[in-house]
Amino acid sequence: MTKPFQDLIEFIKSLYPGLYPVPLHAPIFTGNEKKYMQNCIDTTFVSSVGKYVTQFEEITTQYTGAKHAVAFVNGTAALHIALQVAGVERGDEVITQSLTFVATANAIAHAGAEPVFVDVDMDTLGMSPVALSKWLKSNVFMDAETKSAVNITTNRTISGIVPMHTFGNPCRIDEIVAVANQYNIPVIEDSAESLGSTYRQQHTGTFGLVGVFSYNGNKTITTGGGGMIITNNEELAAKARHLSTTAKISHRWEFSHDEIGYNYRLNNVSASIGVAQMEKLEEYLVSKRQTSEAYSTFCKSHSIEFFQGLAEGQANNWLNAIIMKNRSERDAFLIATNDNGVMTRPLWKLMHKLDIYMHCQHDGLENSLFLEDRIVNVPSGVRRLNS
Repeated sequence: MTKPFQDLIEFIKSLYPGLYPVPLHAPIFTGNEKKYMQNCIDTTFVSSVGKYVTQFEEITTQYTGAKHAVAFVNGTAALHIALQVAGVERGDEVITQSLTFVATANAIAHAGAEPVFVDVDMDTLGMSPVALSKWLKSNVFMDAETKSAVNITTNRTISGIVPMHTFGNPCRIDEIVAVANQYNIPVIEDSAESLGSTYRQQHTGTFGLVGVFSYNGNKTITTGGGGMIITNNEELAAKARHLSTTAKISHRWEFSHDEIGYNYRLNNVSASIGVAQMEKLEEYLVSKRQTSEAYSTFCKSHSIEFFQGLAEGQANNWLNAIIMKNRSERDAFLIATNDNGVMTRPLWKLMHKLDIYMHCQHDGLENSLFLEDRIVNVPSGVRRLNS
């Protein structure tokens, strides 16, 4: 093992003393989780009806500045419905990035659409507005009758653009929205990893038509499993809520459903955990910011490249990342860390390399390929600063 690797491993262990192995990002429960869960049990409201579901949605709107929030069973389900209410139809195409977790592409497929992959920016890890604009200019014409963007090669309507704020780092979302507006394509923000992140003092997920969060067990805060749609569009929010509750028409006793819906609503027990976690979010973000700063200082003194993100963005520091010189060094570091009690992970395999999406159009993805060979995530969980 090289000395820089050994030093970094020991440094990471010093950040998380007493943990073996050191997890990449473990959930932490230091607030009212048990109290609120017990209240659910005592009142018997443990399913999709209960005060905590509404409270979780309300606290999310207050925190993000969005006008509406709708809670879901997980982030993938939320993104699926977000695409559907944004106008994505079966047979359409949706532009996203190949550098993402598979759930992004899967949600597009669940909506019956086909992903198209464009490249990311090196300094955000998120969709590049330049690459997006270049691809649209070369591959799209505007249908005069429908005012929609159509792929020249496939003759399919492009009905959505899904950028992701990768590892909680804001992408150039304002520029992406500006490009999308030129082609009359709605932007659906995959903000699954970026609760607590802002770009130019505006919360991620609020730039496009709709945004989506995830509360999986490995996220900054968790409900065990959960998701959320946020939007300023009242009609869209109502539609999302309706579809997530099996499209049931409200009635005191009759069961009537006016379209094919989904059983995607978050349950009250999970929402109660979410409310308790939201009460601690700012405290957790401070901890994570200090951890990121500690990594940055250490890496600078040891000539290790640490990913920083945009100056005009404030990341939630969900997962910190270091950049290796090449894939061989990346793999050697992954082996050394995981063999010595420190959990590290590479980037996800790029979507266009998966058999299920290998047929999809893409723009060459030069930056994505470069980053796939070099990025490694290091332990980034909330530390108990007062212990």
